[in-house]
Amino acid sequence: MNRIKQLTVLLSLILVLTLGFTACGEEKAKKDDAKEPEKKQEQEKQEDKKEENKEATEDEKENKELKPIKIVLDWVPNTNHTGLYCAKEMGLFEKAGFDVQIMQPPEGSTTQLIGSGGGELGIAFQDFLAANFASKTPIPVTAIGTILQHNTSGIIATKDAGIETPKDLEGKKYATWDLDIEKAMIKKMMEDEGAKFEELELVPSTWNAVTDIKDAADSAWVFYAWDGIKLELENIDTNFIAVKDFLPFADYYTPVIIANNEWLAENPEDAKAIMAAISEGYEFAAEHPEEAAKYLLKNAPELTEDLAMASQKWISKEYISDAKQFGYIDPERWDGFYAWLFEAGLIEQEIPAGFGFSNDYLPEK
Repeated sequence: MNRIKQLTVLLSLILVLTLGFTACGEEKAKKDDAKEPEKKQEQEKQEDKKEENKEATEDEKENKELKPIKIVLDWVPNTNHTGLYCAKEMGLFEKAGFDVQIMQPPEGSTTQLIGSGGGELGIAFQDFLAANFASKTPIPVTAIGTILQHNTSGIIATKDAGIETPKDLEGKKYATWDLDIEKAMIKKMMEDEGAKFEELELVPSTWNAVTDIKDAADSAWVFYAWDGIKLELENIDTNFIAVKDFLPFADYYTPVIIANNEWLAENPEDAKAIMAAISEGYEFAAEHPEEAAKYLLKNAPELTEDLAMASQKWISKEYISDAKQFGYIDPERWDGFYAWLFEAGLIEQEIPAGFGFSNDYLPEK
């Protein structure tokens, strides 16, 4: 009998609990149903917020749209240009707000293209700019920075040719580019040492340094960072006459970064921003030549890797050298070279002091 009572009590307890849970479930369902409009309203708010964020992101993208900039090289890509490719690959141009296109020059000079608005920036040379700046209607460009601090060009010859100084050029063959300034400087160097320029035989350059000094002539003018290093890799023993060591005024700037004057006037802050990015690229190349060479090779795979690496190692020391910062142009050196050109009758009119360049767009240091 006690057993029956216990079962009766247990069944009653189970029934009570079941009814309780059922009631709770119904109550919860009622509450959930009551909250359903609130949930729907909250979901709608979240969707609206997502849409607003999406629109804000799109607006932000529009506001941060990169400005197109063309940089026109002077020649095929080489280690003069490495800092540009560093800035490109490191995202420095994008960070500064620019979509930069680095392009090789089409037919005609880079100076003409930049002056006519075919690009914002370009690579030129102080000596090549001279005739333009001295003309009555100069192409409207300004040098806003130099790539190398000193003139690294000069005359190279095989050791067997016995040419160690400008005086030794007398009676020898020289492969010339047939440029008036080039020949005038060689003449000046020789005459300063008592040699006769008339006794230097001029032959046309083959535009190949190895061929020029081994087959076509005894000597040639080269930019050491490229052709000089190339000759080293060819295991050709040479003597090099740096023109700046014999003609102080010849320590001119080659190459330089030029900009379109109208663009500079209308976009001074953009000019400063792009030069800051370029400067950072060259500073990186100066400190990390091997990594910088890889950036160059990535963008110019046609280059010989050994030459690019060796040239980069050599030229990296020349980007800043003894200057206070990358790109700085010394007014006295700039003006001094142009003053000599006028005195030597190599330009038709005098170029005013301070004309044709500006340090105003370089980053403050």
